[in-house]
Amino acid sequence: MPDYQAPLRDLRFVMDEMFDFPSHYAALPGGDDASPDVVAAILEEGARFSREVLLPLNQSGDREGCLLEGGDVKAPKGFKQAYQQYVEGGWPSLSAEPEFGGQGLPHSLGMVLSEMICATNLAWGMYPGLSHGAADALRHHGSDAQKATYLTKLVEGVWTGTMCLTEPHCGTDLGLIKTRAVPSDDGSYTVTGTKIFISAGEHDLAENIVHLVLAKLPDAPQGSKGISLFVVPKYLPNEAGEPGERNGVVCGSLEHKMGIHGNATCVMNFDAAKGYLVGAPNKGLACMFTMMNVARIGVGIQGLGLTEASFQNSLAYARDRLQMRALSGPKAPEKAADPIIVHPDVRRMLLTQKAFAEGGRMLVLYTAQMVDVVEHGQDAAERERAETLLGLLTPIVKAFLTEVGFEATNEGVQVFGGHGFIQEWGMEQLVRDARITRLYEGTTGIQALDLLGRKVLMSQGETLKAFTKEIHKFCQAEADNPALAEFIKPLAKLNAEWGELTMGVGMKAMQDRDEVGAASVDYLMYSGYVTLAYLFARAAKHASAALDGDDRAFYQAKLDTASFYYQRLLPRTRAHAAMVQAGGGSLMAISAEDFGLGFEI
Repeated sequence: MPDYQAPLRDLRFVMDEMFDFPSHYAALPGGDDASPDVVAAILEEGARFSREVLLPLNQSGDREGCLLEGGDVKAPKGFKQAYQQYVEGGWPSLSAEPEFGGQGLPHSLGMVLSEMICATNLAWGMYPGLSHGAADALRHHGSDAQKATYLTKLVEGVWTGTMCLTEPHCGTDLGLIKTRAVPSDDGSYTVTGTKIFISAGEHDLAENIVHLVLAKLPDAPQGSKGISLFVVPKYLPNEAGEPGERNGVVCGSLEHKMGIHGNATCVMNFDAAKGYLVGAPNKGLACMFTMMNVARIGVGIQGLGLTEASFQNSLAYARDRLQMRALSGPKAPEKAADPIIVHPDVRRMLLTQKAFAEGGRMLVLYTAQMVDVVEHGQDAAERERAETLLGLLTPIVKAFLTEVGFEATNEGVQVFGGHGFIQEWGMEQLVRDARITRLYEGTTGIQALDLLGRKVLMSQGETLKAFTKEIHKFCQAEADNPALAEFIKPLAKLNAEWGELTMGVGMKAMQDRDEVGAASVDYLMYSGYVTLAYLFARAAKHASAALDGDDRAFYQAKLDTASFYYQRLLPRTRAHAAMVQAGGGSLMAISAEDFGLGFEI
């Protein structure tokens, strides 16, 4: 069975040394509650829960899957008991508002816990994971009555939440949804329609499930401007606020999937179900984006968690597996062969995983600080800056970390060789589970359009400049630091090129809007690599300053990983930049009718 140890030492480095989380927490309202001792205890207990409770259920849950009987779904054995422990431990309420029963701790702490959960049991983690987004949507847009009815239960974890967006015919184009909501005399709405791909849409872990559903009113405008948001509970709350009458919502079927078998991915049928409008009519998409942005960062964390899990198990295997002799001569002459970790190509695969795990962790925690500031910052200018950077980085977190997460898990299988393809080792499950992360909550292509089209070009590049100025100032400040010589010059060059590529796409897009779509994915990947380069340079600054301390091996490894990233992964920007500059001509040259020349359709 795969193993996992929460990377607490690396977390301490990133949180305490790189980003000074103790001072960050102290500046937030109620920050005294997030003292270093409290944070350490939370991380250690989260590590224990993830390894001892969730990890043993990961492979069994994958093999067993979920069972649908008469509209009711049973999660794999042990999932319900693990969820009860999760609730009893107070984990769902960790970063929720105290007025709704939460502990009021910073959101970033919950994000750190999420990495551990995703690394040990992604399918299980999706059951409570979506509840945070549902609670956020209701907190920002729900009425006082809706907050009183649903929020406390979601925060406690005794109820879970979902978001019901897409339908069989519309995919990402939500303007095409057909689900209808008809007003009733009592102020509620009758919701009818079918939603697909609903994660945790039906299960037996919690006593009630709160669905947030996109639907259209009878007089709604066409397209996305006519979408409204409704809260539709599985059981209608009675006067005491407890689950009462069963609502007209049922799981019609479970999807048979490539991965995340332990999570119920449902087709949900709403048959004259009673729902309640959240926010203003026809403004549902804006309300749902509150939930989706939380979910997108969460999916990026899923990519990070799977990367870390793949790296740890690959490393353990590479240290033990004996195969051939090193080309430079035996490294373990007392053994029949050398451990495969001595071979350069195995080290390439291990270091690729290590770099993406450590770089991804820096990116998530850098972003997590902004989430804290946006939610609780006291200074208006700081909140505005954090919100700008968060808007820019969210699609990068979601798409880049899931793309490289899938790459990392594939490399994990490769390290194991034929054994990686065999189920018992658990590596092929990581690949299957990782594959969905590139799809849900907006595919990589959708995130790329959001980044380049909406966040960068629609702001005339100002959103990007807020970040590239920060990188520029860092490069200026460290230009004469000999310990960072190998990092600063290439980072500064890429930072300048980032703006030039943006301007080039913008100029082409003025003539042909398809140029945005043609460049977007390569632009996002380029952006991700440069962002991690900046963070690795910052990490190298702190590591180089600490080499004379007691933990020299850790800091030297950090510097070596940064060097590997710059020498072996960052050059990928050259290909992405070339493809961005190539434009869309070759993509659009063949007509749709001529695509299939050479075979019959």
